[in-house]
Amino acid sequence: MELRQLAVVVAVAEEGGFTAAAQRLRTVQSTVSTVVRALERDLGTPLFHRTTHRVVLTPAGEAFVPAARAALEAAERARAAVSPVTGRVRLGVCPGLLADLHRTLAALRHAHPGLAVEVRQVRCAPTESTVDLVMTSATGEIAGSGSSADLVTTLLAAEELVLATAPGGARSAPADLSALSLVDFPSGWAIRDAVDRAFPHRLVALEVDDLAVAAGLVRAGLAACVLPASVAARFPELTVRRFDRPPPWQLAAVYRADSGPAVAAVLAQLGSNPKRSGRV
Repeated sequence: MELRQLAVVVAVAEEGGFTAAAQRLRTVQSTVSTVVRALERDLGTPLFHRTTHRVVLTPAGEAFVPAARAALEAAERARAAVSPVTGRVRLGVCPGLLADLHRTLAALRHAHPGLAVEVRQVRCAPTESTVDLVMTSATGEIAGSGSSADLVTTLLAAEELVLATAPGGARSAPADLSALSLVDFPSGWAIRDAVDRAFPHRLVALEVDDLAVAAGLVRAGLAACVLPASVAARFPELTVRRFDRPPPWQLAAVYRADSGPAVAAVLAQLGSNPKRSGRV
């Protein structure tokens, strides 16, 4: 199975016919028909019902086309990851989301010296219209990759929220945090939004806008703090307490469906090592 075959099948499905697909692909109708027949022969099942006036997907075709689209998009991201790309991308980042952003930008500059990236701080809202790509977070809404209207959401990393406390003590976290004094971050921060959804009734005794300051308050025994596991790991002097039912922490990218190679290159770099420590 070749990417060209997948592209031809997707074109036929989207254009509703072999002739229209041939025009879109800048080839002839007989070539499109030959490619589709060869793929159907390899798969052992027809992908289209052919009639005199129209072409309709079979049940097998209905299942095949979304997977083919996903494969073509993945191939484009892989190509963008190694091919020099030029242009400019406006990257929106929610406050407190990417502590190692400098490493990501350095890697992008090394891989694509002709690509300029403008970083803007935005609220964690995927409808941000002044940027090309938004890095955001969610606790449960994003289960994988999907699309809505003209926006595409891609999950880049998934881990769990943990409770960071002063050194020593138990390794399990209570299900109810209402009795704890907590340090948290300002509204609009990625971590704050995630923790708000997971623990809406907790008591926020302290609010700071710096991870290191929050860790210092926890270390001094003044408060506890709910953090993504990879963030808590940056402060090994703290005790990390896991919840019996760990709330999820997810890092996602939201971008327009018609985004070009420049956005694909940034997306490929952001997702190249989603589990590295320091990603917030």
